[in-house]
Amino acid sequence: MSDSDRIEKTYISEEGMNDLWNVWYSELHNGQSGLTVKIDRIVESLESEFQRIDVLNTKDYGKILVLYGSLMVCDNDNNAYNEMITHVPLFSHPSPKQVLIIGGGDCGALTEVMKHPEVESCVMCELDEKVVEVSKRHFPALCAGLKDSRAELIFQDGKKFIENTHEKFDIVLLDLSDPVGPAADLFQKEFHQKVFECLNDDGILVAQTESPFYNKDTVRSLFANLNQVFPLVKMYTCFMPIYPSGYWSFGFCSKKYDPVADFDETRFNKLKLPTKYYNADIHRGAFQLPQFVQDLLP
Repeated sequence: MSDSDRIEKTYISEEGMNDLWNVWYSELHNGQSGLTVKIDRIVESLESEFQRIDVLNTKDYGKILVLYGSLMVCDNDNNAYNEMITHVPLFSHPSPKQVLIIGGGDCGALTEVMKHPEVESCVMCELDEKVVEVSKRHFPALCAGLKDSRAELIFQDGKKFIENTHEKFDIVLLDLSDPVGPAADLFQKEFHQKVFECLNDDGILVAQTESPFYNKDTVRSLFANLNQVFPLVKMYTCFMPIYPSGYWSFGFCSKKYDPVADFDETRFNKLKLPTKYYNADIHRGAFQLPQFVQDLLP
């Protein structure tokens, strides 16, 4: 066979170029370590007045919501964050009628609050209306609570709302993003004092308080401040696979009720909540902290 015949009969193909899609999302702590996920598809990307908003599709986590480059919620995180920020205080307060959420634009916390028949009203004060709009399109299960007549949405700066409101609440939930930009004001002692004044005499504040692994200085300072405002402050934690380190904390701050001693397990059993993460054992166990976390607390 001549060289020319051999060339004519060669079928030219690059086997390694069938699928060149290789797009990844990474959220790194200080640019050093964190979570990296392969992206199947960019579902939606836009800019609001306040931040960039992305919805991405992944194999392991389903759809994920990313705000300013930081992962907030996804389809497959077992709803741990939303269930823990809401049900722990709601089952610790004997009569949680008036609830306020500052932040919470994905509406997951609101939806969990609405599962409690004792709640008469829940105000959600969110800065960025676009986050709610995007969440309604792509995370309808998280937004189911919006259909409840007891829910009220206010699009306003949370700090201004707290400073100007004359309402009193049984429970306030600080469902905030990280302490960067305008949101940082809502992590300060002065703001926590204002929230204290908006609570009824037996009120409870729960705030997300970052990762005890990555954000040690922030956690230490937050709990030092909270202990100067509230007579009872305790940390509890949950496993949150999409957040930095996978280990997340909350500050339970109360004027009266202890989250373990006053946990209403009878009401919990009677309500038969459809949860993926929260249960009676988790409610109690979440307050048991590793030694390195205890060392961060006053």
